Amino acid sequence: MPAMERALHDTLATARLASTTDADWAVLVGRVERELPRLTTLFRRVYGESERTERELALLVTQLATSWQQRSPELRALDAAREADADWFQSNRMLGGVIYVDRYATDLEGVRARIPYFQELGLTYLHLMPLFLAPEENSDGGYAVSSYREVSPALGDMAQLTALAAELREAGIALVVDFIFNHTSNEHEWAQRALAGEREFEDYYWVFDDREMPDAYERTVREIFPDDHPGSFVPMPDSPDGSRTGRWIWATFHSFQWDLNYSNPAVFRAMAGEMLFLANRGVDILRMDAVAFIWKQLGTACESLPEAHLLIQAFNAALRIAAPAVLFKSEAIVHPDEVIQYISPEECQLSYNPLQMALIWNSLATRDGRLLQQALERRHALPAGTAWVNYVRSHDDIGWTFADEDAAELGIDGYEHRRFLNAFYVNRFPGSFARGVPFQDNPKTGDCRISGTTASLAGLEAGDAGAIDRIVLAHSIPLSTGGVPLLYLGDEVGQLNDYGYLENPAHRDDSRWVNRPPYPAERYAQRHDATTAAGMLFARLTHLLAVRRATPEFAGNRLIGFDAKNPHVIGYQRPGVGTRVLCLANVADEPQTVTALTLSGLPSSGLSLIDGGAIDLRRDLVIPAHGIVWMRVAA
Repeated sequence: MPAMERALHDTLATARLASTTDADWAVLVGRVERELPRLTTLFRRVYGESERTERELALLVTQLATSWQQRSPELRALDAAREADADWFQSNRMLGGVIYVDRYATDLEGVRARIPYFQELGLTYLHLMPLFLAPEENSDGGYAVSSYREVSPALGDMAQLTALAAELREAGIALVVDFIFNHTSNEHEWAQRALAGEREFEDYYWVFDDREMPDAYERTVREIFPDDHPGSFVPMPDSPDGSRTGRWIWATFHSFQWDLNYSNPAVFRAMAGEMLFLANRGVDILRMDAVAFIWKQLGTACESLPEAHLLIQAFNAALRIAAPAVLFKSEAIVHPDEVIQYISPEECQLSYNPLQMALIWNSLATRDGRLLQQALERRHALPAGTAWVNYVRSHDDIGWTFADEDAAELGIDGYEHRRFLNAFYVNRFPGSFARGVPFQDNPKTGDCRISGTTASLAGLEAGDAGAIDRIVLAHSIPLSTGGVPLLYLGDEVGQLNDYGYLENPAHRDDSRWVNRPPYPAERYAQRHDATTAAGMLFARLTHLLAVRRATPEFAGNRLIGFDAKNPHVIGYQRPGVGTRVLCLANVADEPQTVTALTLSGLPSSGLSLIDGGAIDLRRDLVIPAHGIVWMRVAA
């Protein structure tokens, strides 16, 4: 064993607590022996081989060992169970829900009270949107974190979050929270100590005394929120005693969100500590926010650089030692070719699928399924041991993330097509059923992104007769293409846009709050009343959820394309053991036919999973407007 590795193992031995049994220590040592070589290799690739690197590594090993020994017996048992069943999140019974705690349930106790409903719906995964301490005036929806160890007092406290995690776990529901690790708020203790001129904490951020280096970086990086501030740097406030003035600090997003400096290995170790703290509170999945931005290098765009991947892989290796039950989910709103680069068992096991989401809405607007069909056949496959998180819409806006080169193959000009989609979804296109709201609108260029609830975007707000069918069709895609389907809770009862955000000074400049409405109590009260829109929608969606749970072919990600020979019909197959399920979705406003000739490669009959009837595949198959077919056939 090389001397440096021996030193790290010696460090591990000094971290043993008196209360740790020989059996438990052996488990930890086994994980260290398996993962430490990977962790040290990654760490040294990022930070180089130096005394400082080795010192930080030794401190990190001690931190990991201490954290695991402090982990509760219940969480250690969960570690062992998930190591034995590494594909637990690939089940066809997985169903995710996402909520803002205050909007949906007032506080953490309110969330706990809604667990019976989550079980009624069949949730196995609950994402609580940012709930940690953050600035009161404007916190970017909680994405400006002032403490990773304190819950916002309006929502509860860390003891309540820990208890909620345990109760969710007992109910079979994994807890998901955001890990905002590219930046902190300017009110975080580290930021305040940097502001006070403490050199150790200045080095946690990108702080410069003049504009020379900020100007050099800004020649190659793009502005993310130009409405908030130009470039990537903002003036740093003067230090409290007035001794440090005229400084500049990196703020990729908002001026109050200060980017962390991961070229400093102490920052990696500090953030690993925050991650381990949350893991030991019972968090199951960490949504790794803004993964593309965490590494900066002069002369580049400072996005999706190789070191960003190495850092996430190093965090992954650390968690495999100290909290192996915990998974990472990447949030990478980048070119589709870059999204896939963050997904592997050694990096992020889960990833949002923004391309599928965007192309669902594209298909509904154009009544043309070809771009989505192309993406399913070309960009859906993932490495073994990973899964997509598929969704119709999120807490955020919709950006048209398809690749221009993919669109060009179908004769579509990407720029002009985005202008059309933006106009369509904000009701600036004749005949549009959508009632979205522009986000970061530029009327001169037609560029914007789209805010809105599923129901308002699909036509329910406009009173369009096809709205419920569109909503069901839209959700059928994430429910049947694999991975973890995710519902923004409230959409299952057709919640509409909330224009009340315009009356809230903290929200009115951010149109994304229109699609973050408060709990739609009246609609939930109607969910079992089939005479209401909420009841009709709830019945149809929960039926699809039940069918998904009963369909083992829907487990995992594997998908085989099926060319329906009709541009309005999206087709794909989910293979099983001796069977396969053919999924068809008609995005047109009129019935569409899949001919008997197109179906002739299949057996002569199939079983409809949605209504239980037999389907004669020797005849043409007519799919109603916005209709879906899930059909099991012999393999």
